[in-house]
Amino acid sequence: MKLSDVAASYTEKIRDGKIRKMFVQCFMSTFETTVQLHDDGSCFVITGDIPAMWLRDSSAQVNHYIPFAKSSEEAYNVIKGLIHRQMNCILADAYANAFNREANGLGHQKDDTEMTPLVWERKYEIDSLCYPVKLAYRFWKEADTTAHFTEETRQAFYRITDLWTVEQNHENSSYYFSRRRRRKSDTLSHKGKGAPVSYTGMTWSGFRPSDDSCIYGYLVPANMFAYVVLGYMSEIADEVYHDRVLAEKAEKLRAEIKDGIDKYAVVKDKEGKSFYAYETDGRGHFNLMDDANVPSLLSLPYLGYCSADDEIYINTRKFILSKKNPYYYAGRKAKGIGSPHTPKNHIWPIALCMQGLTSDDKNEMLYLIRTLAETDSDTGFMHESFHKNKPQKFTREWFSWANTLYAELIIKYLSLGGEI
Repeated sequence: MKLSDVAASYTEKIRDGKIRKMFVQCFMSTFETTVQLHDDGSCFVITGDIPAMWLRDSSAQVNHYIPFAKSSEEAYNVIKGLIHRQMNCILADAYANAFNREANGLGHQKDDTEMTPLVWERKYEIDSLCYPVKLAYRFWKEADTTAHFTEETRQAFYRITDLWTVEQNHENSSYYFSRRRRRKSDTLSHKGKGAPVSYTGMTWSGFRPSDDSCIYGYLVPANMFAYVVLGYMSEIADEVYHDRVLAEKAEKLRAEIKDGIDKYAVVKDKEGKSFYAYETDGRGHFNLMDDANVPSLLSLPYLGYCSADDEIYINTRKFILSKKNPYYYAGRKAKGIGSPHTPKNHIWPIALCMQGLTSDDKNEMLYLIRTLAETDSDTGFMHESFHKNKPQKFTREWFSWANTLYAELIIKYLSLGGEI
């Protein structure tokens, strides 16, 4: 089955003409505009308007194709080829977040870190390693294949667990990063090592999924994502590779991260209700906010960390979807979470999609689907962000990840019997 046929199969359930057209465009966006298949079977996926491949974005961009990988040769080849490329990138440099199609020296080569011609950018982010593991796991389960579980994949898993273990004690790490002529959020303080942290059991991250630097080095939603994928890794190690050493490494690290989250990432509001901080340093400092980029606190049920009816998650959701979150904006055209990565009062479609994807309320989901359709500035696609009162003021016209999530949201809504 072609992916265009998959998209067409959903259009019969969408009566709204604009949303029907937007769904098809957003569903097909990754395949039609960002995928580059190579003769060796590998697949390089650009983010859209940037000619590099982010490990995070590329995984998320094909996520909505995974359920169709067993019946669609197009989806199967893209995902299998992408996993192959990602694992080789991780083996080349597990600290890098974005890569060139070939070792051509493009990107941020002047950054003060251990750059190579293959690396576009070397901002270390936990989620850059989480996403490829999740993609490999879901592809295994949905397509019923182990063809992508090569020796390179197994070695990449070892590399990930080793790196996360080192970064539990960041003072022992060799990683550093600084950028000249930059915004403050584009570099790490303390001579490129980041602000001091104490041991918690969690693993350190230099940057957020927005590619902005962390204020405190333990990025909570990213550690929660790591906890989830370490469970995937242990299962793969046991059932596919029959490698107890890898499984035990993953299980041990997973338990330590969870213990750190429980002990250091939970705070209480004035009413004594527990909710999650966005960042902490293990020294009593907390950053109470949420960012639009995923992993986020909003996305925890989507990532598989907890259920949507988990008490602490409910409290956290109420906090971050309110003015108590410094990056929550409410305007005439929309209300939702933005990011310090984009201008003030700019809401992210990714966050609005994630709000719907973590809700079982069909009314809320439909409201968000319609809001996103009404704030596209007549482009038919999602953007990185748009102004809460003037959607025609937006950033990044071509942003494939956001398109994917919009298609995912509509598919989920339709699967629940919703009508548009």
